Amino acid sequence: MYKYEYKTLHELLALAEKEKTTLADIVVRHEIESSEEIEEKVRAVMASRLDVFRESIEAGLQDPGKSVSGLVGGDAHKLSQGTPTLLGPLAHKAAVYALAVSEANAKMFKIVACPTAGSCGIVPAVMTAVAEELKVPRRNMVDALFTAAGIGAVVARNASVAGAVGGCQAECGTAAAMAAAAAAEMAGGRNEMILQAFALCMKNTLGLACDPVAGLVEVPCVKRNAVFAVEALAAAEMALTGIKSVIPPDEVIAAMAEIGRIMPVALKETSDGGLARTETGKAIAARMEKAMAE
Repeated sequence: MYKYEYKTLHELLALAEKEKTTLADIVVRHEIESSEEIEEKVRAVMASRLDVFRESIEAGLQDPGKSVSGLVGGDAHKLSQGTPTLLGPLAHKAAVYALAVSEANAKMFKIVACPTAGSCGIVPAVMTAVAEELKVPRRNMVDALFTAAGIGAVVARNASVAGAVGGCQAECGTAAAMAAAAAAEMAGGRNEMILQAFALCMKNTLGLACDPVAGLVEVPCVKRNAVFAVEALAAAEMALTGIKSVIPPDEVIAAMAEIGRIMPVALKETSDGGLARTETGKAIAARMEKAMAE
């Protein structure tokens, strides 16, 4: 039993309150205990993830070509070149970055799976966009990423972050909620606000199906990342004003786990339901199967 071990978000918050510190600090202390590494090493490893965030964003934007399947690619560049009509600068930037990272993943470029490859664009996009718009120092970004990681670990422990287990609510849903928490922290939110941002975001992704067309992490995954990056910002914005989720964070996680258990297998990454079984989805799958056979 580690001194800074936590199994729920309530326990994480309680530890932070007991030590009169931040959620990030508790996550760092737990990582030091469990890894038996010094703090400087632990922080350096996490900071290196931020570098990959930037690399994958730039790779996605600089390569407007299509993926091998031809299903995705070039949309990040297209969105970045357009003048926003409805989104503000921060939300627009987050959507662009999320598309870029997800397209980079589809082209087999280097990414950080946070928490999964299919949801890899959300946390990097939100954190990078918020950091640029609010001029957030790098150390604060590292802290926010520790917070997001600690929260994601609680979700993985008590529910799942795998689409094959819980549907896309477990992947993009968790990623968006992690991003919302990180954004709230980077904007100066207190511990309770950070967890409320998580809950407000996650509960609005409940029931999200994992229905990849032709079994590829491309459609609808890539554009889904962009949409949920914006949702993460909306949840963080609400939490920062003091708005709270009526259902507590840990209970939202429990609800996600229950929904995942009762969700039809056809909607859990099998490509046997949802968008994958539309006429267009089936035609794409048939075309891909034929191309692989040739």
